[in-house]
Amino acid sequence: MQPPSRTPDLVIFDCDGVLVDTERTANEVLCAWLTAAGYPVTYEDCRRRFSGRSMKSVQAEIEAAGHTLGFELTERWYSSLDEIFRDRVEAVPHIETVVAALREAGVPWCVASSAKLDKMHLTLGATGLIRHFRDVLFSATMVERGKPFPDLFLHAARRMGHAPERCVVIEDSVPGTQAGIAAGMRVFSYHGDPHSDRDGLAAAGGVLFDDMRVLPGLLGLR
Repeated sequence: MQPPSRTPDLVIFDCDGVLVDTERTANEVLCAWLTAAGYPVTYEDCRRRFSGRSMKSVQAEIEAAGHTLGFELTERWYSSLDEIFRDRVEAVPHIETVVAALREAGVPWCVASSAKLDKMHLTLGATGLIRHFRDVLFSATMVERGKPFPDLFLHAARRMGHAPERCVVIEDSVPGTQAGIAAGMRVFSYHGDPHSDRDGLAAAGGVLFDDMRVLPGLLGLR
Protein backbone atom coordinates (compact mmCIF):
# COMPACT_ATOMS: atom_id res chain seq x y z
CA MET A 1 0.00 0.00 0.00
CA GLN A 2 1.33 3.39 -0.99
CA PRO A 3 0.42 6.63 0.76
CA PRO A 4 -2.11 8.75 -1.12
CA SER A 5 -0.79 11.52 -3.34
CA ARG A 6 -2.38 14.23 -1.22
CA THR A 7 -3.49 14.84 2.33
CA PRO A 8 -7.29 14.83 2.70
CA ASP A 9 -9.26 17.92 3.64
CA LEU A 10 -11.45 15.87 5.99
CA VAL A 11 -11.25 12.42 7.58
CA ILE A 12 -14.59 10.75 8.35
CA PHE A 13 -14.47 7.91 10.87
CA ASP A 14 -17.01 5.19 11.37
CA CYS A 15 -17.52 4.59 15.09
CA ASP A 16 -18.07 0.93 16.00
CA GLY A 17 -15.06 -1.16 15.05
CA VAL A 18 -12.99 1.88 14.06
CA LEU A 19 -12.96 4.08 17.16
CA VAL A 20 -14.46 1.73 19.73
CA ASP A 21 -14.36 -2.05 19.90
CA THR A 22 -18.04 -2.96 20.24
CA GLU A 23 -18.58 -5.45 17.43
CA ARG A 24 -18.08 -8.63 19.46
CA THR A 25 -20.45 -7.58 22.22
CA ALA A 26 -23.03 -6.16 19.81
CA ASN A 27 -23.14 -9.26 17.66
CA GLU A 28 -23.21 -11.64 20.62
CA VAL A 29 -26.28 -9.83 21.95
CA LEU A 30 -27.96 -9.56 18.55
CA CYS A 31 -27.36 -13.25 17.84
CA ALA A 32 -28.92 -14.23 21.16
CA TRP A 33 -31.96 -11.99 20.68
CA LEU A 34 -32.69 -13.15 17.13
CA THR A 35 -32.26 -16.81 17.99
CA ALA A 36 -34.55 -16.50 21.01
CA ALA A 37 -37.14 -14.84 18.75
CA GLY A 38 -37.19 -17.88 16.47
CA TYR A 39 -34.76 -16.58 13.88
CA PRO A 40 -31.69 -18.77 14.53
CA VAL A 41 -28.44 -17.16 13.46
CA THR A 42 -24.84 -17.78 14.43
CA TYR A 43 -22.43 -15.18 15.75
CA GLU A 44 -20.40 -15.50 12.54
CA ASP A 45 -23.51 -14.91 10.40
CA CYS A 46 -24.36 -11.82 12.45
CA ARG A 47 -20.87 -10.44 11.87
CA ARG A 48 -21.03 -11.14 8.15
CA ARG A 49 -24.57 -9.94 7.50
CA PHE A 50 -25.26 -7.17 9.97
CA SER A 51 -22.02 -5.42 10.98
CA GLY A 52 -22.05 -1.75 10.05
CA ARG A 53 -25.81 -1.59 9.59
CA SER A 54 -28.60 0.07 11.54
CA MET A 55 -30.99 -2.04 13.61
CA LYS A 56 -33.82 -0.68 11.47
CA SER A 57 -32.27 -2.16 8.34
CA VAL A 58 -31.54 -5.46 10.12
CA GLN A 59 -35.18 -5.81 11.14
CA ALA A 60 -36.34 -4.84 7.65
CA GLU A 61 -34.22 -7.60 6.09
CA ILE A 62 -35.51 -10.21 8.53
CA GLU A 63 -39.13 -9.21 8.01
CA ALA A 64 -38.67 -9.13 4.22
CA ALA A 65 -37.70 -12.80 4.51
CA GLY A 66 -41.10 -13.46 6.09
CA HIS A 67 -40.17 -13.60 9.78
CA THR A 68 -41.73 -11.44 12.49
CA LEU A 69 -39.56 -10.87 15.55
CA GLY A 70 -42.38 -9.93 17.88
CA PHE A 71 -40.59 -6.81 19.12
CA GLU A 72 -39.22 -3.58 17.68
CA LEU A 73 -35.49 -4.22 17.40
CA THR A 74 -34.31 -0.61 17.33
CA GLU A 75 -36.36 0.32 20.40
CA ARG A 76 -35.15 -2.71 22.37
CA TRP A 77 -31.55 -2.12 21.32
CA TYR A 78 -31.40 1.50 22.36
CA SER A 79 -33.27 0.95 25.60
CA SER A 80 -30.64 -1.67 26.52
CA LEU A 81 -27.51 0.24 25.51
CA ASP A 82 -26.31 1.08 28.98
CA GLU A 83 -26.67 -2.52 30.14
CA ILE A 84 -24.95 -3.87 27.00
CA PHE A 85 -22.00 -1.53 26.65
CA ARG A 86 -21.26 0.39 29.83
CA ASP A 87 -18.50 -1.96 31.01
CA ARG A 88 -17.82 -3.88 27.80
CA VAL A 89 -16.27 -1.42 25.39
CA GLU A 90 -12.67 -0.38 24.75
CA ALA A 91 -10.98 2.03 22.38
CA VAL A 92 -9.59 0.47 19.21
CA PRO A 93 -5.84 0.10 19.79
CA HIS A 94 -3.77 3.14 18.77
CA ILE A 95 -6.71 5.27 17.60
CA GLU A 96 -5.38 8.06 19.83
CA THR A 97 -2.22 8.01 17.69
CA VAL A 98 -4.32 8.75 14.61
CA VAL A 99 -6.18 11.61 16.28
CA ALA A 100 -2.91 13.15 17.47
CA ALA A 101 -1.45 12.97 13.96
CA LEU A 102 -4.52 14.62 12.44
CA ARG A 103 -4.44 17.39 15.04
CA GLU A 104 -0.74 18.01 14.44
CA ALA A 105 -1.31 18.16 10.67
CA GLY A 106 -4.31 20.48 11.03
CA VAL A 107 -6.66 18.06 9.26
CA PRO A 108 -10.25 18.12 10.58
CA TRP A 109 -12.21 14.97 11.33
CA CYS A 110 -15.70 13.81 12.19
CA VAL A 111 -17.68 10.62 12.83
CA ALA A 112 -20.44 9.21 10.60
CA SER A 113 -22.06 6.12 12.07
CA SER A 114 -25.13 3.94 11.64
CA ALA A 115 -25.59 4.27 15.40
CA LYS A 116 -27.78 6.84 17.09
CA LEU A 117 -26.12 9.76 18.84
CA ASP A 118 -26.99 8.36 22.27
CA LYS A 119 -25.04 5.19 21.56
CA MET A 120 -22.04 7.10 20.24
CA HIS A 121 -22.01 9.29 23.34
CA LEU A 122 -22.19 6.18 25.53
CA THR A 123 -19.41 4.18 23.87
CA LEU A 124 -17.12 7.10 23.15
CA GLY A 125 -17.72 8.37 26.67
CA ALA A 126 -16.92 5.00 28.24
CA THR A 127 -13.55 4.94 26.45
CA GLY A 128 -12.66 8.59 27.02
CA LEU A 129 -12.69 9.32 23.29
CA ILE A 130 -15.71 11.61 23.39
CA ARG A 131 -13.47 14.62 24.06
CA HIS A 132 -12.15 14.33 20.49
CA PHE A 133 -15.52 13.90 18.77
CA ARG A 134 -18.27 15.48 20.88
CA ASP A 135 -19.19 18.22 18.41
CA VAL A 136 -18.63 16.34 15.14
CA LEU A 137 -20.94 13.33 15.38
CA PHE A 138 -23.26 12.40 12.51
CA SER A 139 -25.80 9.59 12.68
CA ALA A 140 -27.71 7.65 10.04
CA THR A 141 -30.84 8.96 11.76
CA MET A 142 -30.03 12.31 10.12
CA VAL A 143 -30.51 10.98 6.57
CA GLU A 144 -33.14 9.00 4.71
CA ARG A 145 -30.93 6.07 3.73
CA GLY A 146 -28.16 4.51 5.79
CA LYS A 147 -25.11 2.57 4.67
CA PRO A 148 -24.42 1.12 2.07
CA PHE A 149 -26.00 4.22 0.49
CA PRO A 150 -23.76 7.33 0.39
CA ASP A 151 -26.23 9.70 2.07
CA LEU A 152 -24.62 9.81 5.51
CA PHE A 153 -21.08 10.45 4.30
CA LEU A 154 -22.30 13.12 1.88
CA HIS A 155 -24.27 14.74 4.70
CA ALA A 156 -21.22 14.76 6.98
CA ALA A 157 -18.98 16.23 4.28
CA ARG A 158 -21.53 18.93 3.48
CA ARG A 159 -22.01 19.88 7.12
CA MET A 160 -18.25 19.99 7.66
CA GLY A 161 -17.83 22.14 4.52
CA HIS A 162 -15.71 19.87 2.33
CA ALA A 163 -16.10 18.40 -1.16
CA PRO A 164 -16.63 14.62 -1.17
CA GLU A 165 -13.68 13.99 -3.46
CA ARG A 166 -11.40 15.65 -0.88
CA CYS A 167 -12.60 13.44 1.97
CA VAL A 168 -11.30 10.11 3.25
CA VAL A 169 -13.46 7.56 5.05
CA ILE A 170 -12.15 5.13 7.67
CA GLU A 171 -14.39 2.06 7.82
CA ASP A 172 -14.38 -1.53 8.98
CA SER A 173 -17.55 -2.92 7.40
CA VAL A 174 -18.49 -3.83 3.85
CA PRO A 175 -21.66 -1.65 3.82
CA GLY A 176 -19.65 1.29 5.17
CA THR A 177 -16.91 0.82 2.60
CA GLN A 178 -19.52 0.62 -0.15
CA ALA A 179 -21.12 3.82 1.14
CA GLY A 180 -17.83 5.71 1.12
CA ILE A 181 -16.98 4.59 -2.41
CA ALA A 182 -20.51 5.50 -3.57
CA ALA A 183 -19.99 8.97 -2.07
CA GLY A 184 -16.92 9.46 -4.26
CA MET A 185 -14.51 9.33 -1.33
CA ARG A 186 -11.34 7.35 -0.77
CA VAL A 187 -11.89 4.61 1.78
CA PHE A 188 -9.37 2.93 4.07
CA SER A 189 -10.87 -0.27 5.46
CA TYR A 190 -9.61 -1.47 8.83
CA HIS A 191 -9.50 -5.22 9.37
CA GLY A 192 -7.73 -5.47 12.71
CA ASP A 193 -10.55 -7.66 14.03
CA PRO A 194 -9.99 -11.34 13.15
CA HIS A 195 -13.67 -11.61 12.16
CA SER A 196 -13.41 -8.80 9.62
CA ASP A 197 -14.51 -9.65 6.08
CA ARG A 198 -11.17 -8.90 4.44
CA ASP A 199 -12.22 -10.19 1.02
CA GLY A 200 -15.50 -8.30 1.15
CA LEU A 201 -13.76 -5.07 2.14
CA ALA A 202 -11.32 -5.39 -0.75
CA ALA A 203 -14.11 -6.21 -3.21
CA ALA A 204 -16.02 -3.13 -2.02
CA GLY A 205 -13.07 -0.95 -2.99
CA GLY A 206 -11.38 -0.22 0.32
CA VAL A 207 -7.63 0.08 0.84
CA LEU A 208 -6.95 -2.50 3.54
CA PHE A 209 -4.91 -1.98 6.70
CA ASP A 210 -4.83 -3.84 10.01
CA ASP A 211 -3.00 -1.52 12.42
CA MET A 212 -4.05 2.04 13.28
CA ARG A 213 -0.39 3.00 13.66
CA VAL A 214 0.07 2.86 9.87
CA LEU A 215 -2.95 5.04 9.10
CA PRO A 216 -1.23 8.45 9.49
CA GLY A 217 1.25 7.36 6.82
CA LEU A 218 -1.52 6.16 4.51
CA LEU A 219 -3.21 9.53 4.91
CA GLY A 220 -0.04 11.34 3.92
CA LEU A 221 0.41 12.90 7.36
CA ARG A 222 3.97 11.62 7.77
